[in-house]
Amino acid sequence: MRPTTKDLAAEAGVSLATVDRVLNARSGVRKKTIDAVNEAIKRIGFERNQLAATLARKRGYRFGFVLPKDGDEFLKEIVDRITEINEAFRAEMIEVKALRVDEKDPHKTARSLSRLKPEDYDGVAIMAPEFPQIRDAIRRMRERGIQTIPFISNQNNEEKEDFVGIDNRAAGATAGRLMGRFLSGKSGAIAVVTDTMQSRDSLERRLGFDAVINRDYASFKVLPSLETHSDPARIHNVIETIFTAHSDLVGLYIMGSEAREVLEAAQIYGRGKGHLQIAHERTPSTVNALVNGTLDAVVTQDPGHLVRSAVRILRANCENRTTLASQEKIRIEILLADNL
Repeated sequence: MRPTTKDLAAEAGVSLATVDRVLNARSGVRKKTIDAVNEAIKRIGFERNQLAATLARKRGYRFGFVLPKDGDEFLKEIVDRITEINEAFRAEMIEVKALRVDEKDPHKTARSLSRLKPEDYDGVAIMAPEFPQIRDAIRRMRERGIQTIPFISNQNNEEKEDFVGIDNRAAGATAGRLMGRFLSGKSGAIAVVTDTMQSRDSLERRLGFDAVINRDYASFKVLPSLETHSDPARIHNVIETIFTAHSDLVGLYIMGSEAREVLEAAQIYGRGKGHLQIAHERTPSTVNALVNGTLDAVVTQDPGHLVRSAVRILRANCENRTTLASQEKIRIEILLADNL
């Protein structure tokens, strides 16, 4: 027989009401009591009936995904997966919604986050640059009782939050290793382009990329990171300048998640240059570029896995339980034209 809440209360030496408050992460319970209940859960192997617990709440869970307003293909993949999972999880009384914010203006983003209420959202996965205003707004959301987790781009908070996304330093190192191996025997400059270096994923990817190139491929000189801010005119200006100013260019590393405009500009200004190109995230543009040979490799992560994992973790946090760590680990995948 599965242990019941009565068994758990007896094992922990507390009342059924206290067990209910601990399992539902309600206030008014001392840390000592919470620890006693959690230790008893482990001892007797208590597993909660999640559907019954959701029904007992008398309403389902509502989760939001805060995503940048700018960005086309990769973010569309994310939004499509959010729509997909919203349909799939209806039977489990879970509603999921995408919320777009102006990530270029931290004050606007902070105001958008401040308008989210616990009556409307039980938890929110947040993809946003690391500005102080946004960090403060996220902290206030938690104080209001809304569960939060960083999504795709980590936030350097003092709280040890769950993070849904790949290890971006390892992803950058992977791109560096591919660049070094594919350019074996050559020497010259490698350009690095991204949307913004205010995003922690770009910072960590650059650190991982540099670590590999500087340690193992001394014949290459990695140029300073150039920010495009997702502005098409700026992208064309940046890419044209790269190819004009660096006749020894052998590689282009597209570090951000949106590569379409950069790939188009590189086709115009880098035609016939014989340089190597590596990008992040599987999108229609990166797949097409792999097929036609203008892109050599893509370091990617599965959008569906990202969204499903975020929902599972948010729900688990709302229910004061842990998830299966191996299931939530997002893998770094390498795509070539041969394994699409």
